[in-house]
Amino acid sequence: MDVNLPESRLKTFIKMYWRSPLLLHERFEKIIAVILSFAIGVIIVISLIQVIRTIVSMLLKDALNPLDHEVFQAVFGMIMTLLIAMEFLHSVVRMALRGDSLMQVKTVLLIGLLALTRKFIVLNPVDITAEKIAALGAAALALGVVYWLLRERDDKLAIALAQANKQQGDANKNSG
Repeated sequence: MDVNLPESRLKTFIKMYWRSPLLLHERFEKIIAVILSFAIGVIIVISLIQVIRTIVSMLLKDALNPLDHEVFQAVFGMIMTLLIAMEFLHSVVRMALRGDSLMQVKTVLLIGLLALTRKFIVLNPVDITAEKIAALGAAALALGVVYWLLRERDDKLAIALAQANKQQGDANKNSG
């Protein structure tokens, strides 16, 4: 039997996966992440086809005028939605491959910021109220501050870890 066949590799992977010392809930999380990745991928492909069809349709009707605010909102709203879905897919795949049990909070915050950015792009200036703009701005500011605080914490932890590793390396050199 040829080990290079995809079926053989899949069987080998499944055997190794189930023999690994993962807990049941970790296996469950990985399986769900893989299923979610597939579902999100299908949605992205279908959405991309719809975006292309819409843009081609606008080009054929001579309606694609990027200076027209409504056309700009429609086209970039669709593109931003695809970018958000792709970032979400990337974070789910990273979670499954790296073995993280949970999605990183910073990634979720960035996806939220992308969604708010999309909302600002597709706002209709005629229908928007000052209260809604203030609320969206406050939400964006809050997400940005929390992201900044988490990044600062991670930077400080990385510096402390590097210093500890350097000190241990220096101690090993002096003892040897």
